[in-house]
Amino acid sequence: MTQLLSVEKNAGIATIFIDNPPMNVLNQQVIRELNKVFSALKEDEEVVVIILTGRGDKAFVAGADIKEFPERTSTKPEEGPTVHEIFNMIEDLPKPTIAVLNGYTLGGGLELALTCDIRIAEEHAQIGLPEVKLSLLPGAGGTQRLPRLVGPAKAKELLFTGDSLSATEAERLGLVNSVVPQGEGLAAGAKLAEKFARQSLQALSRLKRLVNVMDEQSWSESLALEEKLFEELFATEDAKEGITAFIEKRKPVFKHR
Repeated sequence: MTQLLSVEKNAGIATIFIDNPPMNVLNQQVIRELNKVFSALKEDEEVVVIILTGRGDKAFVAGADIKEFPERTSTKPEEGPTVHEIFNMIEDLPKPTIAVLNGYTLGGGLELALTCDIRIAEEHAQIGLPEVKLSLLPGAGGTQRLPRLVGPAKAKELLFTGDSLSATEAERLGLVNSVVPQGEGLAAGAKLAEKFARQSLQALSRLKRLVNVMDEQSWSESLALEEKLFEELFATEDAKEGITAFIEKRKPVFKHR
């Protein structure tokens, strides 16, 4: 069976390509491979930052593979983790993730992009959750992650109509971080990833955890966790290196431990 995901690694950055032409739809094989690839990169000590994008210039992921639906009696796999469990794992990965939206980003494709920390859209991207038009609803976290970015009222409008947004509209709503010309998304993602990769993974992972749990805890609980993680980080070799390098007026060399 041909693999539908490929990974390229360079200088602490892993780039994952979804290659399921013509529209990189999210079929069951792609979902299984996402679980396998992200699980492996989570444990890869050489990787600090992960970029996720689609092959070609038509689509990041243009939704689920609708042709599989009539053959399925349930959305849950017969074995292995569910889509929710896989997407939650990606969202909670202790490494920064960047989605480069290089075309249609619809349905499950947008839900996948929403699990990433940063989203960069090429100007021709169309972004939305059209499930309601099939009398369905986003079933991989879209109804929960979208309102946290754009607010409940705007999220309901998008969910109830199934309409798509242009890249510039998505940026205005805070759904994507930036918009770049067509064909320049991967370069923009790599440039940002290089900045992230220069930092200590010990610090990056704790920063990500603190922001991710913000909506799940009280103010006092979040501050208590911040204090705890600061103390943990302060005791690491990377923190010692960062402080020493600052005093010695040189660039730090982090070992990520």
